[in-house]
Amino acid sequence: MHSLVGLRLSRKSVTKTGVIDYIQKGGLLMWPILGCSIIAIAVFAERLFYLHRATIHVGEFLKGLSNLIRRRNFAEALHESAGTPGPVARVIHAAIIRHDVPRAELRDIVQEAAQLEVPKLERFLAVLATIAFLTPLLGLLGTVAGMIDAFGTIASSGGYATVTELSGGVYKSLLTTAAGLVVATPTFVAYSYLSSRVNTMLHDMERAGIEIVHMLTESRPISGIISFQQPEEMAREVEARQDL
Repeated sequence: MHSLVGLRLSRKSVTKTGVIDYIQKGGLLMWPILGCSIIAIAVFAERLFYLHRATIHVGEFLKGLSNLIRRRNFAEALHESAGTPGPVARVIHAAIIRHDVPRAELRDIVQEAAQLEVPKLERFLAVLATIAFLTPLLGLLGTVAGMIDAFGTIASSGGYATVTELSGGVYKSLLTTAAGLVVATPTFVAYSYLSSRVNTMLHDMERAGIEIVHMLTESRPISGIISFQQPEEMAREVEARQDL
Protein backbone atom coordinates (compact mmCIF):
# COMPACT_ATOMS: atom_id res chain seq x y z
CA MET A 1 0.00 0.00 0.00
CA HIS A 2 2.76 2.40 0.95
CA SER A 3 4.63 1.51 -2.21
CA LEU A 4 1.59 2.40 -4.39
CA VAL A 5 1.18 5.77 -2.66
CA GLY A 6 4.85 6.48 -3.09
CA LEU A 7 4.67 5.55 -6.77
CA ARG A 8 1.75 7.96 -7.34
CA LEU A 9 3.51 10.80 -5.54
CA SER A 10 6.67 10.17 -7.52
CA ARG A 11 4.71 10.29 -10.79
CA LYS A 12 3.10 13.60 -9.82
CA SER A 13 6.45 15.08 -8.87
CA VAL A 14 7.99 13.88 -12.13
CA THR A 15 5.10 15.47 -14.08
CA LYS A 16 5.46 18.81 -12.30
CA THR A 17 9.23 18.87 -12.69
CA GLY A 18 8.82 17.84 -16.34
CA VAL A 19 6.53 20.78 -17.10
CA ILE A 20 8.80 23.21 -15.28
CA ASP A 21 11.79 21.72 -17.07
CA TYR A 22 10.12 22.22 -20.45
CA ILE A 23 9.35 25.84 -19.62
CA GLN A 24 12.90 26.52 -18.48
CA LYS A 25 14.48 24.84 -21.48
CA GLY A 26 12.12 26.62 -23.87
CA GLY A 27 13.50 30.00 -22.93
CA LEU A 28 11.91 33.30 -22.00
CA LEU A 29 9.20 33.08 -24.66
CA MET A 30 7.66 30.10 -22.89
CA TRP A 31 6.43 32.39 -20.12
CA PRO A 32 4.35 34.68 -22.40
CA ILE A 33 2.87 31.56 -23.99
CA LEU A 34 2.04 30.19 -20.54
CA GLY A 35 0.46 33.52 -19.60
CA CYS A 36 -1.65 33.47 -22.77
CA SER A 37 -2.89 29.98 -21.91
CA ILE A 38 -3.99 31.11 -18.43
CA ILE A 39 -5.80 34.15 -19.87
CA ALA A 40 -7.51 31.99 -22.51
CA ILE A 41 -8.77 29.52 -19.90
CA ALA A 42 -10.09 32.34 -17.69
CA VAL A 43 -11.86 34.10 -20.59
CA PHE A 44 -13.42 30.89 -21.88
CA ALA A 45 -14.72 29.93 -18.43
CA GLU A 46 -16.18 33.41 -17.83
CA ARG A 47 -17.86 33.63 -21.23
CA LEU A 48 -19.22 30.09 -20.98
CA PHE A 49 -20.77 30.83 -17.59
CA TYR A 50 -22.23 34.14 -18.85
CA LEU A 51 -23.78 32.61 -21.96
CA HIS A 52 -25.15 29.69 -19.97
CA ARG A 53 -26.96 32.08 -17.62
CA ALA A 54 -28.18 34.29 -20.46
CA THR A 55 -29.67 31.43 -22.52
CA ILE A 56 -33.44 30.95 -22.22
CA HIS A 57 -36.10 29.01 -24.09
CA VAL A 58 -37.37 31.80 -26.33
CA GLY A 59 -40.44 29.94 -27.57
CA GLU A 60 -41.77 29.09 -24.13
CA PHE A 61 -40.99 32.56 -22.81
CA LEU A 62 -42.83 34.28 -25.66
CA LYS A 63 -45.75 31.90 -25.32
CA GLY A 64 -46.17 32.87 -21.67
CA LEU A 65 -45.93 36.57 -22.46
CA SER A 66 -48.45 36.32 -25.31
CA ASN A 67 -51.20 35.28 -22.90
CA LEU A 68 -50.46 38.25 -20.65
CA ILE A 69 -50.26 40.73 -23.53
CA ARG A 70 -53.47 39.38 -25.07
CA ARG A 71 -55.20 40.18 -21.77
CA ARG A 72 -53.34 43.53 -21.74
CA ASN A 73 -51.79 42.65 -18.41
CA PHE A 74 -48.64 44.67 -19.08
CA ALA A 75 -47.68 45.02 -15.41
CA GLU A 76 -47.25 41.28 -15.00
CA ALA A 77 -45.55 41.02 -18.40
CA LEU A 78 -43.03 43.65 -17.28
CA HIS A 79 -42.48 41.73 -14.06
CA GLU A 80 -41.84 38.49 -15.95
CA SER A 81 -39.42 40.08 -18.43
CA ALA A 82 -37.56 41.98 -15.70
CA GLY A 83 -37.15 38.84 -13.60
CA THR A 84 -35.73 36.78 -16.48
CA PRO A 85 -31.97 37.11 -17.06
CA GLY A 86 -30.39 37.50 -20.45
CA PRO A 87 -30.34 39.90 -23.41
CA VAL A 88 -33.49 38.44 -25.00
CA ALA A 89 -35.56 39.28 -21.93
CA ARG A 90 -34.06 42.79 -21.76
CA VAL A 91 -35.01 43.48 -25.38
CA ILE A 92 -38.57 42.33 -24.71
CA HIS A 93 -38.68 44.41 -21.52
CA ALA A 94 -37.68 47.55 -23.44
CA ALA A 95 -40.52 46.94 -25.91
CA ILE A 96 -43.21 46.28 -23.27
CA ILE A 97 -42.33 49.49 -21.41
CA ARG A 98 -43.17 51.53 -24.54
CA HIS A 99 -46.07 49.38 -25.74
CA ASP A 100 -48.26 52.41 -26.55
CA VAL A 101 -45.98 53.93 -29.20
CA PRO A 102 -46.60 53.42 -32.95
CA ARG A 103 -45.35 50.28 -34.63
CA ALA A 104 -42.44 51.95 -36.45
CA GLU A 105 -41.17 53.57 -33.27
CA LEU A 106 -41.60 50.31 -31.36
CA ARG A 107 -39.49 48.55 -33.97
CA ASP A 108 -36.75 51.15 -33.55
CA ILE A 109 -36.83 50.69 -29.77
CA VAL A 110 -36.34 46.94 -30.17
CA GLN A 111 -33.44 47.43 -32.58
CA GLU A 112 -31.71 49.93 -30.30
CA ALA A 113 -32.10 47.64 -27.28
CA ALA A 114 -30.65 44.72 -29.26
CA GLN A 115 -27.69 46.82 -30.41
CA LEU A 116 -26.88 47.68 -26.80
CA GLU A 117 -26.73 43.97 -25.96
CA VAL A 118 -24.29 43.03 -28.75
CA PRO A 119 -21.12 44.40 -27.05
CA LYS A 120 -22.01 42.52 -23.86
CA LEU A 121 -22.29 39.24 -25.77
CA GLU A 122 -19.07 39.75 -27.75
CA ARG A 123 -17.06 40.86 -24.72
CA PHE A 124 -13.56 39.29 -24.48
CA LEU A 125 -14.04 37.28 -27.69
CA ALA A 126 -11.40 39.47 -29.34
CA VAL A 127 -8.98 38.43 -26.57
CA LEU A 128 -9.40 34.77 -27.51
CA ALA A 129 -8.93 35.55 -31.19
CA THR A 130 -5.78 37.54 -30.42
CA ILE A 131 -4.33 34.72 -28.32
CA ALA A 132 -5.13 32.16 -31.02
CA PHE A 133 -3.16 34.21 -33.57
CA LEU A 134 -0.43 35.45 -31.22
CA THR A 135 0.79 32.23 -29.62
CA PRO A 136 1.91 30.56 -32.89
CA LEU A 137 3.87 33.73 -33.67
CA LEU A 138 5.52 33.55 -30.26
CA GLY A 139 6.36 29.91 -30.95
CA LEU A 140 7.80 30.86 -34.32
CA LEU A 141 9.84 33.60 -32.68
CA GLY A 142 11.15 31.03 -30.22
CA THR A 143 12.06 28.77 -33.14
CA VAL A 144 14.06 31.56 -34.75
CA ALA A 145 15.76 32.32 -31.43
CA GLY A 146 16.67 28.64 -30.97
CA MET A 147 18.13 28.41 -34.47
CA ILE A 148 20.12 31.57 -33.85
CA ASP A 149 21.58 29.96 -30.73
CA ALA A 150 22.43 26.82 -32.71
CA PHE A 151 24.21 28.72 -35.47
CA GLY A 152 25.91 30.92 -32.88
CA THR A 153 27.34 27.79 -31.32
CA ILE A 154 28.65 26.68 -34.71
CA ALA A 155 30.19 30.08 -35.35
CA SER A 156 31.86 30.25 -31.93
CA SER A 157 33.43 26.81 -32.40
CA GLY A 158 34.98 27.72 -35.74
CA GLY A 159 32.43 25.92 -37.86
CA TYR A 160 32.70 22.65 -36.01
CA ALA A 161 30.19 21.63 -33.34
CA THR A 162 28.99 18.37 -31.95
CA VAL A 163 25.39 17.20 -31.92
CA THR A 164 25.27 17.73 -28.18
CA GLU A 165 26.26 21.37 -28.57
CA LEU A 166 23.63 21.96 -31.26
CA SER A 167 20.85 20.09 -29.51
CA GLY A 168 20.24 22.89 -26.99
CA GLY A 169 19.20 25.45 -29.60
CA VAL A 170 17.19 22.96 -31.66
CA TYR A 171 15.43 21.64 -28.55
CA LYS A 172 14.56 25.19 -27.52
CA SER A 173 13.10 25.98 -30.93
CA LEU A 174 10.98 22.82 -31.00
CA LEU A 175 9.64 23.41 -27.48
CA THR A 176 8.46 26.95 -28.18
CA THR A 177 6.84 25.93 -31.46
CA ALA A 178 5.00 23.05 -29.82
CA ALA A 179 3.90 25.21 -26.89
CA GLY A 180 2.53 27.89 -29.21
CA LEU A 181 0.51 25.36 -31.19
CA VAL A 182 -0.74 23.60 -28.05
CA VAL A 183 -2.14 26.88 -26.75
CA ALA A 184 -3.40 28.25 -30.07
CA THR A 185 -5.37 25.21 -31.21
CA PRO A 186 -7.79 24.84 -28.27
CA THR A 187 -8.06 28.62 -28.00
CA PHE A 188 -9.24 28.87 -31.59
CA VAL A 189 -11.72 26.03 -31.01
CA ALA A 190 -13.03 27.84 -27.91
CA TYR A 191 -13.36 31.09 -29.88
CA SER A 192 -15.32 29.36 -32.64
CA TYR A 193 -17.63 27.69 -30.14
CA LEU A 194 -18.35 30.91 -28.25
CA SER A 195 -18.89 32.80 -31.51
CA SER A 196 -21.51 30.24 -32.57
CA ARG A 197 -23.24 30.62 -29.20
CA VAL A 198 -23.27 34.40 -29.60
CA ASN A 199 -24.69 34.16 -33.13
CA THR A 200 -27.44 31.88 -31.86
CA MET A 201 -28.34 34.37 -29.15
CA LEU A 202 -28.36 37.24 -31.66
CA HIS A 203 -30.80 35.23 -33.76
CA ASP A 204 -32.97 34.67 -30.68
CA MET A 205 -32.98 38.40 -29.95
CA GLU A 206 -34.01 39.19 -33.51
CA ARG A 207 -36.79 36.61 -33.39
CA ALA A 208 -38.02 37.82 -30.00
CA GLY A 209 -37.99 41.45 -31.15
CA ILE A 210 -40.08 40.72 -34.24
CA GLU A 211 -42.60 38.62 -32.35
CA ILE A 212 -43.01 41.05 -29.44
CA VAL A 213 -43.70 43.91 -31.86
CA HIS A 214 -46.44 41.81 -33.51
CA MET A 215 -47.91 40.89 -30.13
CA LEU A 216 -48.04 44.45 -28.86
CA THR A 217 -49.51 45.95 -32.02
CA GLU A 218 -52.10 43.19 -32.51
CA SER A 219 -53.30 43.46 -28.91
CA ARG A 220 -54.31 47.11 -29.26
CA PRO A 221 -58.05 47.82 -29.24
CA ILE A 222 -59.59 49.08 -32.47
CA SER A 223 -60.39 52.77 -32.10
CA GLY A 224 -63.35 54.42 -33.84
CA ILE A 225 -66.51 53.00 -35.42
CA ILE A 226 -66.35 51.55 -38.91
CA SER A 227 -69.42 52.23 -41.03
CA PHE A 228 -70.31 49.88 -43.87
CA GLN A 229 -73.25 51.95 -45.19
CA GLN A 230 -73.26 53.17 -48.76
CA PRO A 231 -73.13 56.95 -49.38
CA GLU A 232 -76.69 56.97 -50.83
CA GLU A 233 -78.13 55.31 -47.73
CA MET A 234 -76.31 57.77 -45.49
CA ALA A 235 -77.71 60.71 -47.51
CA ARG A 236 -81.27 59.36 -47.18
CA GLU A 237 -80.85 59.05 -43.42
CA VAL A 238 -79.63 62.63 -43.21
CA GLU A 239 -82.63 63.90 -45.27
CA ALA A 240 -85.07 61.91 -43.11
CA ARG A 241 -83.59 63.43 -39.96
CA GLN A 242 -83.88 66.94 -41.45
CA ASP A 243 -87.56 66.36 -42.33
CA LEU A 244 -88.25 65.37 -38.75
